[in-house]
Amino acid sequence: MTTATHSELELEAIRICQELIRIPSVNYGEGKGDEKDVAAHVVKLLSEVGIVSQTYESAPGRCNVIARIKGSNPNRPGLVVHGHLDVVPVNAADWSVDPFSAEIKDGFIWGRGAVDMKNMDAMIIATVRDWARTGYVPERDIVLAFFADEEAGSNFGSHYMVKKHPEVFAGCTEAVSEVGGFSVTVAGGKRLYLIETAEKGIHWMKLTADGRAAHGSMMNDENAVTRLAEAVAKIGQFQWPQRYSKTVKAFFKRIADETGKPYNEDDLRPLLKEIGFAARMIGATLQNTANPTMLEAGYKANVIPGSASAVIDGRFIPGFEDELNETIKSIIGEHVRVETITRDKALEVPFEGDLVEAMCNALIKEDAVAIPVPYVMSGGTDNKALADLGIIGYGFSPLKLDADFDFAAMFHGVDERVPIEGLTFGARVLKDFLENA
Repeated sequence: MTTATHSELELEAIRICQELIRIPSVNYGEGKGDEKDVAAHVVKLLSEVGIVSQTYESAPGRCNVIARIKGSNPNRPGLVVHGHLDVVPVNAADWSVDPFSAEIKDGFIWGRGAVDMKNMDAMIIATVRDWARTGYVPERDIVLAFFADEEAGSNFGSHYMVKKHPEVFAGCTEAVSEVGGFSVTVAGGKRLYLIETAEKGIHWMKLTADGRAAHGSMMNDENAVTRLAEAVAKIGQFQWPQRYSKTVKAFFKRIADETGKPYNEDDLRPLLKEIGFAARMIGATLQNTANPTMLEAGYKANVIPGSASAVIDGRFIPGFEDELNETIKSIIGEHVRVETITRDKALEVPFEGDLVEAMCNALIKEDAVAIPVPYVMSGGTDNKALADLGIIGYGFSPLKLDADFDFAAMFHGVDERVPIEGLTFGARVLKDFLENA
């Protein structure tokens, strides 16, 4: 696959993606992560072509890399192009390949971070290296930002940079990052490209149930584990009401138009079956969600502990944060308390303007049948932090995907991989977009 049929830009995107995957930068949460080595490699890749960058270490090993490429028109506001350098943990025994080998097999690059999001990091770096080689100067300033800690709340990454070093983003009004611009094939072989213009808010919560510690052989109607288990089960089984944002309505209206299916704004769920792998991701944007993810209790088989805890991954639709929090409190019971681990805002911006037009044009240039549409992301990105500076963010890390490829399963999944032809397509699209943004 990596032959003379690929341009130097594309070959570099492939190579750099592999190099980044091979440098483990695992984020275990609770401050336990290390992006130092991968950040150093990013600095090296930029410096090789004369791009000066600066590393900001927010804590030992937690590194952010920033570079500014000056544009030709000082009157135009700058654009932040950003990615994160950390990846989630991996159980190597579950994988069919070494998760940090970046092996090329069956037309894919395999490895942790292949889609989340070292592929986009590679496309960004390959593009600016191409500019440096050819002497191309963008019209507007381009601020490159490679953040730490995105996978655990961004406190050591984008939020740190926004709070402690906002000057690096001076003059910037817009931003682009991950999980947007990927294709979804619908009825008739039509390819929709989903551009992220909204994302759900985040509220990660720790639930703690208090009770009476006692011997495991005795009667105990104040069992903390039982109280916690009941609360967790209620949350996990709760049927959240449908809550449709403007972006969700626009997305499903286009799905209905392109597939010829009925559009019923009272219930958009029937249209989910039209969008294949994306249904799990998009389905979560029709409502608030709260998923139990961690449990902790006890230290011995015959001891009833005095407390037990769980972690809940809560996500809320733009405008419905209070409903999420109030609902959780109403169903957990009086003996369970809630504390916030991480909380961040929901975002929603219009699918219009020169930047969006440049995204759409770049996609259509490479895929004549491309149908760009706005969508809500079920997760979150570092655009949340940049929004504190008034910077409007979009998800645009373009990938052309085969209809039968389960892209959604790649995020934090086993055997994460990115198609090489999708990556090279993305590199071409991203370069065209950035040169016309």
